[in-house]
Amino acid sequence: MPVVTRFSLGERVTLAELEGDPHRLLARLRAREPVAWVPVLDGWLVTGRALALEVMRDPGTFTVDDPRFSTAQVVGPSMLSLDGPEHARHREPFTRAFRPAEIRDRFTEIIERESDRLITGLRPGAAELRGDFAGPFAVAVVARALGLRDVAPGTVLAWYDAIVGAVSSVTAGAGVTAEGAAGFESLRAAVEDSLGSPLLAEAATRLTTAEVVSNAAVLMFGGIETVEGMILNAVWHLLGHPGQLELVLADPGLVAGAVEESMRLEPAAAVVDRYATRDTGLGGATIRRGDLVRVSITGANRDPEVFPEPDRYDVRRENARLQLVFAHGPHYCLGVHLARLEARIAVAALLRRLPGLRLDPARPSAPGGLVFRKPRALWVLWDG
Repeated sequence: MPVVTRFSLGERVTLAELEGDPHRLLARLRAREPVAWVPVLDGWLVTGRALALEVMRDPGTFTVDDPRFSTAQVVGPSMLSLDGPEHARHREPFTRAFRPAEIRDRFTEIIERESDRLITGLRPGAAELRGDFAGPFAVAVVARALGLRDVAPGTVLAWYDAIVGAVSSVTAGAGVTAEGAAGFESLRAAVEDSLGSPLLAEAATRLTTAEVVSNAAVLMFGGIETVEGMILNAVWHLLGHPGQLELVLADPGLVAGAVEESMRLEPAAAVVDRYATRDTGLGGATIRRGDLVRVSITGANRDPEVFPEPDRYDVRRENARLQLVFAHGPHYCLGVHLARLEARIAVAALLRRLPGLRLDPARPSAPGGLVFRKPRALWVLWDG
C-alpha cells in the first residue's frame, strides 16, 4: 500500500457516498484530486475523463490480468481478465458475430418480439419494471444470443444470480460459493450443447471448450447486468424529466439520444478496475506496482471539460456518445451494438405501448450501487 499524506478528500470518502448519490463527491474529487487514494477502496479512484482514457488505453501499465480479479476466479480466464496476445486470442473469435450489421439482422425482430411479449403480459396500469420487464427481457435476449434455446430464461437467471453471488463472495475474501460453482457447471453443460450456435460456432473452432464457456459466462454477465441497468436508468431519467419526455414522445427518433444521455449520467457499469504493472505517475499521483486503480466511469461521464452543464439531462446533447459506459481501449465492450439495440427498442416499446407512463409517486426510486448502478425497483403507473 502506498504511503500518502495529501489526499484529504479521498481519505474521507465512504462506501455509502459512492453507493448512494456520489455525483457531488465525484465532482469535488475531479476538481481537486482527480487521481485520489481512497482507503475505503484500498486503491486509487480516477474521476477525470482524460485520465480515465489514459488508464484504459494502456494495458501495459494498467492491466486486468491480476490474481485478484474476482470474476476469473469463478469462471476462469476470459477476454475480460486477460491482456495482450491472450486477450486478443480470446476476443477475436467472437468479433464477427457482434458486428453492427450482424446484430441488426439477427436480433432486431427477436428484441421487438420479446419486448412486446413482456409488455403484453403486464397487469393493467402498474408494474415494477425491473422484475416484470427489464430483467426478464435482458435474460431472454442473452439466452437467445448464446444459443440456449432449450433453457428457460428463469433457469439462466438462476445461473447468473449464483455466479454473481460467487464473484461477490470472492471479492469479499470468502471464496467461491457452492451455489456459484454449481451454477457455472450448469452453464458449462448448456454452452457445450450450444457450440453450433452462430455466436459460439467460430469461437469453438479456435478456442478450447473451457475457454468458450468462460467467455460465454462473461457475455451472459454483461448482457444481463448492463442491459437491465440501461433500460431502468433510461426510463427513470425520462419519467423524471417531463420536458424531455415530451420531446421524445413527439419525436420517437430521440429515443437513441435519451438512452445515450441516460448512460452518460448514470452508467449501468459505474467503475472498471485495473492493476498497476509498474511504478508510474498519473494525474500527479505516484502509483506503485500492484496498486488497484479504479476508474470511475460515473465521474468521467460528468467531466465539464467535455460535457457542458454535465448534470443536466438533455436528450438532444450532441456529444452524449462520448460517454465511457462501454469502456475504451482493448477492453471496449464487445456487445455494445447489441446492448444499444436492446435498450432503444425496449424503451421505445414501453413509451409506445403504455400511454401516460409515469413514476409511481408512492414508491420513489433512484439508481444506486458502487459497481453497477440502477434502481433496486422501478415502480411505474400508466393509463390503462
